Amino acid sequence: MKIIAIGRNYTAHIEELNNEKPSEPVIFMKPDTAVLRNNAPFYYPEFSKDIHFEVEILVKINREGKFIQEKFAQKYYDEIGIGIDFTARDVQSKLKEKGLPWDKAKGFNGAAPISDFVKKEDFDLTNLNFSLTKNGEEKQQGNTKLMLYTIDEIIAYVSQYFTLKKGDIIFTGTPKGVGPVAIGDKLEAYIEGKKMLEVEIK
Repeated sequence: MKIIAIGRNYTAHIEELNNEKPSEPVIFMKPDTAVLRNNAPFYYPEFSKDIHFEVEILVKINREGKFIQEKFAQKYYDEIGIGIDFTARDVQSKLKEKGLPWDKAKGFNGAAPISDFVKKEDFDLTNLNFSLTKNGEEKQQGNTKLMLYTIDEIIAYVSQYFTLKKGDIIFTGTPKGVGPVAIGDKLEAYIEGKKMLEVEIK
């Protein structure tokens, strides 16, 4: 199982970090050791002093495919979930300054908490509300209609470079409102108002 993540997929988030708007999807990956399941706690790593939350809609791939046409992308997933793309922002900033890959800032242990997955047919994926709270206060609120690249466009694009396999998970990008966490914080993530994930920072 691999985790493929899409960066800079919401304009407001691009603007809040003063990034350049991409002309094609920005791809990075996380190893399977980054995954946190079953609302497991996140342990703040010693190598960073600026870990940020980024809430994202997830897609789970249900069959193997490559060079997938966008019109057929729907056949390659039938479940969605929600997750947090934890980012060591201080580490990432240093890497970006040097033009280096983001792996250390995005793929460290526990950097990808994920919820259980639910059937996609229960939702309108072109108009899906999702959000994240920190200590009960809403910090991020997004809707998939604001994506620069839709889920199907992402699957078609990614599959040109990487063979997608059953069980692979795609993080589809985060809306504005990302911010830091501290030990003792509690994060909760929601799809259409239903809590799907909670993570305590330890």
